[in-house]
Order: sequence, then C-alpha cells, then structure tokens
Amino acid sequence: MKDVIYQDIFLRQKDFFRSGRTQQIDYRKKGLKGLRATIKIHESSLLKALYQDLRKSDIESFTSEIGFILNEIDYSLGHLKKWARPQKCKTPWLDWPGKSYIYPEPKGMVLIIGPWNYPFLLVMSPLIGALASGNCAVVKPSEYAPNTGKVLEEIVQTCFPEEYCRVVQGDANTAEGLLGQPWDHIFFTGSTAIGRSIMESAAKHLSPVTLELGGKNPCIVMDDADPVIAAERIVWGKFLNAGQTCVAPDHLWVHENIQDRLIPALIETILRFYGPDPKSSKDYGRIINTRHFDRLMDCMTGVSIIHGGEHDRNDLYIAPTLIKDASSNEHVLHEEIFGPILPIFGFENMETLIEQLQVKPKPLALYLFTKDKSLQDRVRIRISSGGMAINETLSQIFNLHMPFGGLGESGMGAYHGRSSFDCFTHYRGVLLKGYSSHHRLRYPPYTIGLSKLKGIFKIMAK
Repeated sequence: MKDVIYQDIFLRQKDFFRSGRTQQIDYRKKGLKGLRATIKIHESSLLKALYQDLRKSDIESFTSEIGFILNEIDYSLGHLKKWARPQKCKTPWLDWPGKSYIYPEPKGMVLIIGPWNYPFLLVMSPLIGALASGNCAVVKPSEYAPNTGKVLEEIVQTCFPEEYCRVVQGDANTAEGLLGQPWDHIFFTGSTAIGRSIMESAAKHLSPVTLELGGKNPCIVMDDADPVIAAERIVWGKFLNAGQTCVAPDHLWVHENIQDRLIPALIETILRFYGPDPKSSKDYGRIINTRHFDRLMDCMTGVSIIHGGEHDRNDLYIAPTLIKDASSNEHVLHEEIFGPILPIFGFENMETLIEQLQVKPKPLALYLFTKDKSLQDRVRIRISSGGMAINETLSQIFNLHMPFGGLGESGMGAYHGRSSFDCFTHYRGVLLKGYSSHHRLRYPPYTIGLSKLKGIFKIMAK
C-alpha cells in the first residue's frame, strides 16, 4: 500500500513537470522569492526548532543555517537568468550551414534526502539548486530532527503546490519507499555507509546521484603556524554544533616543535569560548540522540584525556574534549568521530605524514596551518580531498563561488551557487540545420581517399 503512495507522489510530480511550467524562468524566480519570504516569516519557529533538536543558539542557527540559505537564494536569483541562458557554440564545417547550441534543461523529478546535523541548511541548499534549475522536488528530512522537519514542511507547504515540491516525513522505511521510484536525480547527505545503499537503490533505475558524505578530515599544524590563531580557528571549526559537522576537523596532526604551545592555546580557547562549564554555555550544543552519545563515549575508551571529557547522558552532553594516545582505539582511528572529541597526534617528518595520509580514504576536507607557500602547494598536490582550507577551518563551505563536494568515500558530485544549478541541470546539445545544401562526401558510395579524409579530420579538431 505504501509503495502505491510513493508511486502516486512521483507520478503527480511527473505530470506537473510535463506541463512545462517549471521551464519558465519567471516561475522559478517567483518560487524562490516566495521561499525566501516564507523562511523569514518562520525564522523564529526555525530558531526554536533547531534549539529543541540540537540545542543550537540563535546566533549559531542563523549563521550556519538560516542566514546561509537566505544568501544562497539571493545569489541564485541574481544569477539564474544568466545560468539558464542557451549558449551558442562552434559548429564543425561538416555540419555547415548549421548552428549549434547548448540548452540548460532541468533533469525532471528530484529526490533530496537530508541529514539531522544541519537539518535546515542541508535540505534547503540542494533544494534551492533543484528549483532554480526547473525541477520538481520531494524532500525527505531526517526523523532525528523532528522539530526542524515540521517547520520545514510548513514552509514548503506554504510556498509550493505539493505536485511541484513537497516534504515527506518518515524513517528509513520511508526513504526506502521513495528510493523505489525512478527519480531523475537523487541528492543524499549523510554517512558513507548509507550513501552506498542509496547508490545501490539508484542503480536499479540508473538514477544519477549526488552523495555528500563525510570522512576523517585531517588538520595539520606546522611549527611555523601562529598557535593562538590556529587554536581559535580549530576550536571554532571542531566544536561548532558540538562537533557534528561533516567538514569539522576529525583529528589533529601537530608538529612536535609546536605541541607545547598549541595544546595550551587550544585549552585556553575552549575556556574562552565556552567557559569553565560548557554545559551551562548558551553557545554550546548537544548530541543528537543517545545512540550517537554512546558511540562517542566509545571514542574515549583507552585514551588519555588532555582536557574535557565530562558528560551527561540524560542531557546528551559531552564537553569539548582533547585526547591523545588514541592509537589503540579503533573508533578513533578508523571511524568518523562526528562529535566534540579531538584526537591529537604528533609528527616530526612532513614527508612521512604525507605518505601516511595518501593511503587513507579521501576526506571531505583537508586543513593545513603553515606560512610556507611551497609546503601549501606540496600538501595540496600530494593529498587529495573534496575541499581544502589553508590557515582556516570550515569557512570554505560558505563561499558560493566555489563548488562543495567530496570524492571517493567522502562523496561524489558538488553543489553550492552555480554548482547547485549544474548539479540538477542537463546540458542538452542541439544542432540546427536547414535544407539549403549538404556535403555529399559523407554519403556512400565513398569517393574520397583515406589519406585526404584523415587530413579533413585534423582540420575538424581545430
């Protein structure tokens, strides 16, 4: 019975897409403007919901979720007409007289499956790209952030007819039912393990996918870095949203010559940001649920705690924690931590560290603190990652002029800004010819010699 419901949702959207309304640029822009206005109306409800789900402060919720989305809508509105414009391209002489064009066209029906850690941002951001490109969309938010999911549904219901864009609430069974439909594109944000199953489901219908996953993002601090500035940027990037950020530094590699300066700077920064009791700080969040809380507690088994470690399961609280001597903890070594625990490892030789990181799965983000430009280039070239920031953490994802995405186990495909439009767009090549003349040499019986034909092909390639 449920499969019939999911099929009906898909077919209704398919009929709406075939009406051609979403092909109209003015229709897309009207929808985006309405979305922006509705988000502003629901801003206080969103702030409350994000606090209820993740204990996010209003400032953190706005800067890392709501404000970013409002900016992305404005950015898309300002560039949409240009992005959607057909482009004329060269026509080879064999097709003369003729004209060639590239038409950006929507793919059709899009499914977006969102995560719980940034439950508004990481649903709305791909949705903006899908709607700007002229697609119909179904959004399945995470059931682990139910309060935000409810407000999200209210916003979408207010803005759009459900055959154009709608929210479907539910758990993994709901996602499985939706994945049974032949979507024209599937966008998923979440864990690598679930990303694999999403791709398997998509393969049954040859649906293209964008997978925004995670990974063990390394952060390297060289001995020429400013320890105070590095500490501030690392602590901010690591403990934002209680460490539940896909691009947060997962573990820290510190050159042995700066350890005795960086570690005290990290501790001082944690105290300055969150106070002696982060549990009472209005700026420090909570773990999403007890399952993830228990998983994170396993990361502190058999390790040395440098700072933090306090926890309260009933309050889903884990203090900002620095650990070392974690080489025997399998969770720390091989699993994405995705929480407020930062393992610190020392190193002496940069070449040895590069070789060690090269054999690891490609992370979503790579961070390097150094003033040495030649070393910056060396690390960028030698260690592959989805994105990279030098002398900074996290901020690379807020730049709408750059693509954001992973590769390998950290994902595939990219979005943000123009890349979001490209993600959900099919660039269709169209050749237009008249009947005035044509080249006889391409038709049999062939009268041209092979050597002359090879010369023609060389000219065509220019």
